[in-house]
Amino acid sequence: QVQLVESGGGSVQAGGSLRLSCAASGNMFGYYCMGWFRQAPGKEREMVARIYSSGAHPWYADSMKGRFSISQDRAKNTLYLQMTSLKPEDTAMYYCAAHQWYCPTYIQNFTYWGQGTQITVSS
Repeated sequence: QVQLVESGGGSVQAGGSLRLSCAASGNMFGYYCMGWFRQAPGKEREMVARIYSSGAHPWYADSMKGRFSISQDRAKNTLYLQMTSLKPEDTAMYYCAAHQWYCPTYIQNFTYWGQGTQITVSS
């Protein structure tokens, strides 16, 4: 079993920056796909970025490219999302998730999820 705990959310003005952290614990044996997702009220959950536990193959949604950066500290078992140039439309609950061995095509197939951390961007 893997536990994920997000932190770092909050309120920020448009153009500001935030860094989210996702601390992983439990049986992290093997190779994982780790990702950040978000869900705004009334909208479906969407993938923001993901990366393999080796650090390989980072991927970003188009609207996040150049503004968000995903990284990890394997020694600390922590995943990060550095967000810059935040926009009001980035307001959402942000979640981290993990899945062993590969990155699922469908969001709902990620096995482990955190509880989420809220980000609110004001104009």
